[in-house]
Amino acid sequence: MFLYIIGLVAFWFVFRWYRELARVPNKGEKYVYITGCDSGFGNLLARHLDKLGFCVIAACYTDKGEDELKKVSSERLNTVHLDVISTDSVNKATAFIKTLVGEKGLWAVVNNAGVSVPSGPCDWMTVDDYKSMLDVNLIGVIGVTLSVLPLIKKARGRVVNVASVFGRISAFGGPYCVSKYGVEAFNDSLRMNMSAFGVKVLCLEPGFFKTSVTDLNLLRKNVKTLWDNLSEEIKDQYGHDYPERANVTLEKNVATLLDGDLMKVVSCMEHAISALHPRTRYSPGWDAKFLWLPMSYLPTWIADKMLLKDMAKPTGSIL
Repeated sequence: MFLYIIGLVAFWFVFRWYRELARVPNKGEKYVYITGCDSGFGNLLARHLDKLGFCVIAACYTDKGEDELKKVSSERLNTVHLDVISTDSVNKATAFIKTLVGEKGLWAVVNNAGVSVPSGPCDWMTVDDYKSMLDVNLIGVIGVTLSVLPLIKKARGRVVNVASVFGRISAFGGPYCVSKYGVEAFNDSLRMNMSAFGVKVLCLEPGFFKTSVTDLNLLRKNVKTLWDNLSEEIKDQYGHDYPERANVTLEKNVATLLDGDLMKVVSCMEHAISALHPRTRYSPGWDAKFLWLPMSYLPTWIADKMLLKDMAKPTGSIL
């Protein structure tokens, strides 16, 4: 019986692998809109799809990002300035895309833009800290998607949302996990709503990868900035050496898990865009597959103990 189960599992994986090899035709006629192309996953994806022959619309936050991307890309690639938290900026980008794609519509939008700070214990935060990140990571995703959704429906194309494995489990405090849980919920509801129109909605849930949002210097600076703004009462509760202990934990838990191979994520993005039969969800990164996702299925009390074990403890802690 056990051998039959092993055989069925093996058959399923081989069948899925073969089925997922097929790619959509006429790439040169398909426009793909990518946010957050100044660096990281978005920048690599824009260049990768450009080489594959897609018509890329790369949205950058800075003029420098646009200029540098143009230098290494073909004439098929167009850049556009985009600030995802500005309705005016989103509308201007949409108007440009509408003129560019014409009656063909937009094949795909990849919601990649995002930020990782401020992050820290929830009682270090203000509501404005939450709002600033939710505006980019969640409201920005929703706003960009809705702005081009009529064009996506026209092409019967795809919406690709970059969430995070921390949209499945909250491993630390602050607004980041909240924003990514929101992306997951938006993704799921949109997927069901759009199925009747032939639009595929896919979600990426990467683990830790070495990008600007996981830069250790940025994360250390974030800890210091938040700490400096705390009241003396909260500092006393956590202990005045807490930032140093938190940074040690950061080194241990983040630095050791960072994966420098960004193409693992970009390949999943490309598959979501170009595969005839894309997956509903992608979880690039060994830590996502073998640590965070399995942990998210455990009973809450077990997952909590595993997460708390490696966290820096406040001196006033009862644990």
